Amino acid sequence: MSDRPIALDEYPIHQVPLSLRHVATGDRNAYDRCIFHVLDHSGRALLIAGLGVYPNTGVIDAYATLRLGDRLHAVRASDALTDDRMALTVGPLSITVEEPLARLRLTCAADPGDPDGLAYDLTWTAAFPATWEPHHTQYRGDRLTLQARRFVQAGTCTGRIRVAGEEIAVTAGEWTGTRDRSWGVRPIPGEDPGRAGAELRTEGFHWIWCPVRFDDRFVMVIVQEDADGYRTLNEARQVRPDRPDVQLGWPHTDISYRPGTRHPERAVVHLTGPAREPLDLTVEILTSSPLAVGAGYPPADPVDDWQHGTWRGRGWTDRRVYDLKDPAARPHAAYGVTDHAARFTLDGRTGYGIFEHGSFGRHDPSGFADYAAVAPEADR
Repeated sequence: MSDRPIALDEYPIHQVPLSLRHVATGDRNAYDRCIFHVLDHSGRALLIAGLGVYPNTGVIDAYATLRLGDRLHAVRASDALTDDRMALTVGPLSITVEEPLARLRLTCAADPGDPDGLAYDLTWTAAFPATWEPHHTQYRGDRLTLQARRFVQAGTCTGRIRVAGEEIAVTAGEWTGTRDRSWGVRPIPGEDPGRAGAELRTEGFHWIWCPVRFDDRFVMVIVQEDADGYRTLNEARQVRPDRPDVQLGWPHTDISYRPGTRHPERAVVHLTGPAREPLDLTVEILTSSPLAVGAGYPPADPVDDWQHGTWRGRGWTDRRVYDLKDPAARPHAAYGVTDHAARFTLDGRTGYGIFEHGSFGRHDPSGFADYAAVAPEADR
């Protein structure tokens, strides 16, 4: 352990009797990261960007992916974590907190050797207060493998995106931004999973994470279920400025999948208002970005692709363009979570946000019997 304090130790913000160089747990899977979604209301473009710190492995990394048509433009960077925890920069990717919980700047510097590569300069501005998500825990056998705290927020984005010789204007009236901040313990690839990992395969997992911005309100829905439909995480909340948050009951979702897949095309989330009145949040998918392709979430797309928190050496940067026309080219992306930019309606209002979804293995409420099960083909 270093005997030198860091700059953050000057401030009275300590939670445990350690320097802020260290976290309270020695678990290698300790993490602290963020994700941003910036989506065009027409469904033409979806930008996803994030940055993570892994203090017990000494890694800081970041990524950005832009879905534009059938191509996914990806930038990833990784480096050694330094003592300057306020510097949210890795290679060409940066996040600047200009006003906490209110305004952030997201940048990706251009690659001088690739004038057609992805670059952007965006200002993300909150439209609603940040709100907590439920405390998230998950076990594999008797071992606690995930313990995370998160907040979520919706707002607007302005600025420019440049890619493939095109400059795209990002305007507040035609684009929406959402973001999520989380920290705690979450599995990093490379650890021996032990007996529990080898013997206790998850029979089924069903996930929905759904932040939606309307002009006058923000709605957040979270559902996590086991194979039999038993719910282990649940949230349905409405946030409005200067008003108390409102809970919207126990959400139930009807999802229409593309035949032969588990790719949602539309959905209805059934909510309940404070007077017990039924409220239906309808979902129309505009475009989609699988997080296992380019963004570092498991499962990795090719075997050698990058994943969060893994050591790639100092000053590592990678740029790739993926062709998404043929889903069969990356079949295991279907076993990862996909973020869908979507148009929503609720109580006569139209909003925009993310319908993040993953359904793997058995899920009795959806009629999926095992990992190979998919939605039936349409009648011919």
